[in-house]
Amino acid sequence: MGVIRQIMVLVFLALLLGCGPAIADKRIALVIGNSVYKNVPTLKNPANDATLLAAMFKNAGFETVTIKLDLGISEMRKTLREFGMTARGADIAVIYYAGHGIEFEGNNYLIPIDATLETDADVLDETLSLDRVLFAVEPARKLRLIILDACRENPFARTMKRTIATRAIGRGLAKVEPSGPNTLISFAAKAGSTASDGIKNSPFATALVEHLPEPGLDLRKAFGFVRDEVLESTSNEQEPYVFGTLGGDDVPLVPAKALGGAPQASSQDIRRDYELALHLGTREGWNTFLAQYPNGFYSNLAKGELSKIEAEEARAAAAEKARLAEEDKARLAAEGAKQAELAKAEAAARAAEDARLAAEKAKQREVEKAAAAEQARAASESVAAETKQQLAALSPSTTNSDHGDTDLPRALNAELRRLGCNTGAVDGNWNAASQNALDLFNKYAGVKLDVRTASADALDVLKSKTGRVCPLICDRGFRADGERCVRIVCRSGYALTDENTCEKIETKTVAKRKREAPTQTVETPVTASTVARADAANRSGSYRPCMGALSGCYARAIRTMSPEIAQTWCNRRPTC
Repeated sequence: MGVIRQIMVLVFLALLLGCGPAIADKRIALVIGNSVYKNVPTLKNPANDATLLAAMFKNAGFETVTIKLDLGISEMRKTLREFGMTARGADIAVIYYAGHGIEFEGNNYLIPIDATLETDADVLDETLSLDRVLFAVEPARKLRLIILDACRENPFARTMKRTIATRAIGRGLAKVEPSGPNTLISFAAKAGSTASDGIKNSPFATALVEHLPEPGLDLRKAFGFVRDEVLESTSNEQEPYVFGTLGGDDVPLVPAKALGGAPQASSQDIRRDYELALHLGTREGWNTFLAQYPNGFYSNLAKGELSKIEAEEARAAAAEKARLAEEDKARLAAEGAKQAELAKAEAAARAAEDARLAAEKAKQREVEKAAAAEQARAASESVAAETKQQLAALSPSTTNSDHGDTDLPRALNAELRRLGCNTGAVDGNWNAASQNALDLFNKYAGVKLDVRTASADALDVLKSKTGRVCPLICDRGFRADGERCVRIVCRSGYALTDENTCEKIETKTVAKRKREAPTQTVETPVTASTVARADAANRSGSYRPCMGALSGCYARAIRTMSPEIAQTWCNRRPTC
């Protein structure tokens, strides 16, 4: 489809939707990123994270997305007040905050960039309480969501003076219990622990943009996927946590239908564009593809290819830096520089070389991941081709618009197999296994198809899905990686649990028993009388060490035995 035609279609759809009644929920979001703090070191990534999340909300079709960076206390209060006014007409209201936060006396506070916090009493005057943030989203009718990427290590807590010694200032944020209905509060790390700031974006923000905008995906499951991804990316050191409850119905952040008003491309079109971008192999090509197709099977592959390019760019930059560091070191040595300058240059060269090696390893990992993803794509397309052949082998009645009642079960089983929900045989029986497969599809696709009977409506819904819907289920000790199961390898000091996560091994100190000193036997001097008594005791079948028989026994036995055998024989000590 040409550019002009696309513009005409979009204009037509905009006019068409503008003339009809608004049926979608009104969704609004406020995104705040505080990086440049005035009285403590700057945080690297909150501004990056806020920009990333704001783009996600816009792509997800939110009606209003407000992004604010580096706010002081008065600006934060004003921003929340204005957002609270907007939330009065909204169905879904979301606030995302990245920056410093603090727990004080069991309550949580967000820290503006102009805070000084010289004493604990300043917390009440110079910060914004979490309750004030909850107040801003309270007017929303269906969902109130607070996302806090504010569990980073807090430098204010280390320097703050206590006005009362018993006042508690915690590490990370404190547990919360939202009092309002349909309210969720998500922490980047569970209460009392801190979160990583990341390299370019925090691990929490990266996982959020991956899972929250999934159309039709219930928020509770989305945050579960976020938790799993963050745990994996941080080697089980950071675990996100969600507080609050929702009702029995699924509550997706993005409706199950298409994100925007533009017509959905067919799977063939997406595959064609993906292969074109793969042929180009440039950052611009992949960014263009992802702008057109932000979600789905091929978009995940595209993100992997883009990560590979970024890893190669990082490797090239690190290699160039290492080369320049070596040249600088050689130049200083040739010029006869001072020892301190040479040592500094050598340290810089070593650090640059270490960074180059790390970048090489990172690039290799991305190359391997991209290759594995391509293998998974080939396997997926092979399954799709096999399914297509199976469907083509069906009777003509199944290919008609009415689908044909006779072969509906076979067609449904084939589609469920293609979507990853059916691991059984593709046949014409609608049995318990088929019903379980359709129930899994309902769960992961966010729909409620009747599983009791095979229906044409269900077949239409299944055919509308272009990629895998049900996740790959792996045995214990393995995790899903694309279309294959890979073994979970825990790092040193961690062990695999029944929940397929790595947990730190608690080592118990075992008290060592003192070795008992060997019993030393005081031998009686060997005399003729002791030998005689030992011989008499031996003839009678018993002897006693208390009579001095041990020494006599030994003296007698050694005449015919080796010293070791004699000692062993005598130590048997038969009783009287």
